[in-house]
Amino acid sequence: MKIIVLGAGVMGSIIAGHLTRAGEDVTVIARGERAVYLKKHGITITGLVDFNVPCSVETDPRKIDTADVLMVTVKTYDMESALSSLGHLEVGCVLSVQNGVMKNEQLAGVFGEDKTLGAVTIFSGEVIKDGAVHFTFHDCFYIGELPNGSSERVKSLVDCLNRSGINAKAAAQIQTTEWTKYVSWLGLMVLSVLSRLETCKFLSDPDTAVIVARITREAASLAASLGIPLEDTTLMPVKTIAEVSEEEAIEKIRASGVMMKTKSPRHKLSTLQDLLRGRHLEVEETLGYAIAKASNQGVPIPTIETCYRLIAGINRFV
Repeated sequence: MKIIVLGAGVMGSIIAGHLTRAGEDVTVIARGERAVYLKKHGITITGLVDFNVPCSVETDPRKIDTADVLMVTVKTYDMESALSSLGHLEVGCVLSVQNGVMKNEQLAGVFGEDKTLGAVTIFSGEVIKDGAVHFTFHDCFYIGELPNGSSERVKSLVDCLNRSGINAKAAAQIQTTEWTKYVSWLGLMVLSVLSRLETCKFLSDPDTAVIVARITREAASLAASLGIPLEDTTLMPVKTIAEVSEEEAIEKIRASGVMMKTKSPRHKLSTLQDLLRGRHLEVEETLGYAIAKASNQGVPIPTIETCYRLIAGINRFV
């Protein structure tokens, strides 16, 4: 299977590294210092697994003509420019593991809805100073046909990932899986940036948990207006949080914080890691997307709107 991985940060390196090690035909599209590093040193993964593997790196996407699969892992704010250089690509299917759900609309706009798959990764890690990626959490890579269903191409890709050592599953309701993560992620992203605290701290605090609850419930109401059901499959049980009273929702969130403190007390969302390193934040394609959709649907999301303006302001000075 010929696979193109667009982006060589944490997710791109983890995915490309595992697939390359398993013998798949993988090309990583990277740029700048990261491309130079990978050409010289290959992909190094530490933490949950430890290995180094040489990799094929391309800095000019126009030189790639065909692929079976394109996996997009760049930051959301780089998506438009990254895809503009790949419009010529003859590809079997495309997917993105970016935060949010705007990604699918962008992919379909370039490659067509028939080639666009839904995807969610529940991984975490960070690029450390020596250029290696420290792999810290490995749950699952979900893939499915949009808006729901499976297919032979999904099964083939899932099997390929599992052979490489990445835990992958075909998700029959991938739109629900994507939106469940998105609804959960919005509150985590906002409080990570505004508080700069470890995840367990702002989830378990009685005041910050209120804000997480309101963001989550507003985002869930947006999903409901679009006819998209949610699940209780993420760190926070977003389906339940949307259905119970605000007081009960806050307690559910605080309980998630207590659990997080036990399992991963030092965890910081990747968005906070970006902020602390002086990197831009994924604002317009995540919070901004929610506001645009809510406006179209006539759904009030006042907490999300306020937090969007705060974080957009912060982002301008990063």
